Amino acid sequence: MADEGAIKPLATRVVYENSWMSVREDEIERLDGSRGIYGVVDKADFALVIPAERDGFHLVEEYRYPIGRRVWNFPQGGYPDRRAADDPEELARHELAEETGLRAGAMTRLGYLNGSHGTSGQGFHVYLATELTPGETARELEEQDMRQRFFTREEFKALVRDGVITDDSTVAAFALLLLHEEP
Repeated sequence: MADEGAIKPLATRVVYENSWMSVREDEIERLDGSRGIYGVVDKADFALVIPAERDGFHLVEEYRYPIGRRVWNFPQGGYPDRRAADDPEELARHELAEETGLRAGAMTRLGYLNGSHGTSGQGFHVYLATELTPGETARELEEQDMRQRFFTREEFKALVRDGVITDDSTVAAFALLLLHEEP
């Protein structure tokens, strides 16, 4: 829903599409009446899970093709075919088990955030997973080189400070966790 006085869409066309995303180009009219184009990436929302125990977190590391390097982050993902999750907690549990093999006895919803609201409407649901039990992973083909490791909270913070963890979703989710933990 557009806010009063916001950019007004005039026409739209899909310029690229696959099972995970589409890119569209919208003809728009600005508040002053001038016209232009706006590119939008449409992707379904995803879930991000903070698997926490023993004053630390389980992270996964994988090669991220768009940035050309391996990175550590909290487990996260969505469904193919741009399908939105009817139950975000179910998706969070699925991603946790798929990527780490861990199952959560308790899941606490921490919030919902938008990642790149200047180019996409995609957002993500953040969950804290506790009472963890190990199990088998069921990783997707793109995740076959994924690694998993436990980091203490202090190690995690050092990785963020040192620029090793650069995933904005992971850092934002940690901020939600800190707010959740406040008295």
